[in-house]
Amino acid sequence: MARSRRTAGNPLSRRRRAATGLCATAVAASLALAVPIGPAAASSSTSAGRPAATAAPSFRLADIPMKDGTVLKADVFTPAPGTPGADRNGHYPLVVQPASWGQNDLEYVAQGRKLAADGYVAVTYTVRGFWGSGGQIDVAGPKDTADVSSVIDWSLAHTPADRRRVGMVGLSLGGGLTLMGAAFDPRVKAVASLSGWADLADALYSGRTRHLQAAGLLAAIQIPTGRRSPEFARTLADLFADRDLPRVVQWAHTRSPAAYVDRINAHGTAVFLANAWGDSIFNPGQITAFYQRLTVPKRLELRPGDHATQEVTGLLGLDNATWADARHWLDRHLKGSAPAAGARDGVELQVRPTGGHEDHPSWQAVSSRTAHLPLGRPDPHGTGTLGTGAPATGWWRRVAGGTDSGADGGVAELSGLLDQVVGLPPTVLVPLLPPNAAAVWQTAPYATAQHLRGAAHLHTAVTASAPQGTAFAYLYDVDALGVGKLISHAPQSWTGTRPGHPVPLDVTLFPTAYDLPAGHRLALVLDTADPLYGGRTPRGSSVAFGSPADGPAELTLPLR
Repeated sequence: MARSRRTAGNPLSRRRRAATGLCATAVAASLALAVPIGPAAASSSTSAGRPAATAAPSFRLADIPMKDGTVLKADVFTPAPGTPGADRNGHYPLVVQPASWGQNDLEYVAQGRKLAADGYVAVTYTVRGFWGSGGQIDVAGPKDTADVSSVIDWSLAHTPADRRRVGMVGLSLGGGLTLMGAAFDPRVKAVASLSGWADLADALYSGRTRHLQAAGLLAAIQIPTGRRSPEFARTLADLFADRDLPRVVQWAHTRSPAAYVDRINAHGTAVFLANAWGDSIFNPGQITAFYQRLTVPKRLELRPGDHATQEVTGLLGLDNATWADARHWLDRHLKGSAPAAGARDGVELQVRPTGGHEDHPSWQAVSSRTAHLPLGRPDPHGTGTLGTGAPATGWWRRVAGGTDSGADGGVAELSGLLDQVVGLPPTVLVPLLPPNAAAVWQTAPYATAQHLRGAAHLHTAVTASAPQGTAFAYLYDVDALGVGKLISHAPQSWTGTRPGHPVPLDVTLFPTAYDLPAGHRLALVLDTADPLYGGRTPRGSSVAFGSPADGPAELTLPLR
């Protein structure tokens, strides 16, 4: 059924006015917290060296029918006549923008106008199951993936879009869908995934541990704006109830671009990835792993922040480094422009807490050396040495299972944002951590700054009184007063072990780029409870950490 087309100057429908108000309120609230901590890369509404069109881009609303009859609500932004970028037939490169989780097509109005002013046809749409679009939530499943191709089909038929130059940009859910589009539609030549996921199973269940705060937050956002499918409702219920997890993992795996990386490589799609070090929804580890498997033109940018907090200013059309670099990426791969600094292959890191920027040709080049720090025996106060002395042997550090020591990964969406804005990650007083609930190891103060780059890895062993449990590993930057700022962390669960029988415990912490100042210590903390996650250690059980039978316990640090 056709939908009436309106220009930007005509009044929107009552539904659209209400949606605009809600979206603007949400973005403005986020913007109030997400003030950039450094100068943002400048962006321009026109490509460098090319004159702008005198007229403004056109804007209209559209209904886009899918193959199964579902109708998706969309916005269409078209370059004004005379805008540079058209081929000899008057066709412009196309950029498709799926809305993020819980949002609608009005989310990208500012970015859509920028793209159209710069010579792109931009089509943004509300993903099925949300707001005014029909159907039920599919979470990048087969229906959502087919919808990407249908939106491209419609755009090529109803706009002056060039079928040879098709790209996608998306935030969060939209970011995941851009990568799924790259995998399933060979017409997609370039994508920019902002705060998206590559491995949804890892995002929800890394370390065999349920990420409950992240899942709960997504569920809460969805309630007023979306309609759950029975499959999605069952998956959420199983995740929260800790049941039938193999099925949950398989459900997530089929919705993971990482499962189809060979298709993306075969298509040759140019891939731009931007995520935050502290993303509490889609951890950076699954993105760096995906990036390394790509053989196509690729770029990875990682900055301090939490889920989508780095990109929020761009939704209001303000200068934003991530959105600017995404457009540079499209210019390079859809228009053939000379690669700007933000569009070159490689890795760009913003270092915590200094805010410095580094460029590397690959993820492997991010670190240049490795330090192996043995976990030593404790002193009379129960704190073990880290990196000095002979490694401890035997089982010596016992904690009360299921007891929260106060060390934790923070609060979803808030902790990473505070790190981005004011340089305040989750913080503890390390000397005051209760010895009955946390195992602690500390280095001596470092005489020179230590530059951590990448993912630290812990190798030890655990013996527990229960057949299942979860350990949480935290790495802290500790100053002279004992104040510890969280550098990184990760969970790791186990099941089916024999009570009282030692088993190896390996934990790969989430990657980061962090400069430890001279005079500070590193502290490694292990405990068995964290509000971010669904741990499996029964309260009242006991858990001991120590030296595994197959070698000394140690913390491996990637350094530069």
